[in-house]
Amino acid sequence: MATRHLSQIELAARWNISHRTLERWRTTGEGPRFIRLIGRIVYRLEDVEAFEAEQTHGAESATSHAASA
Repeated sequence: MATRHLSQIELAARWNISHRTLERWRTTGEGPRFIRLIGRIVYRLEDVEAFEAEQTHGAESATSHAASA
């Protein structure tokens, strides 16, 4: 199966943020992993989805933190 990649513009549209935010995140080490290919930045869909999963917060994660404290 071929790996799907998102351009900076596609990812910005997916998250409804500015592409400049993604540029800033790259310089500060925030955001999802990225690949620089011949001067072009792309994001692997699996890395984007993993980043989204890491950012997920809810009752389940709050319960597990309270139980471990």
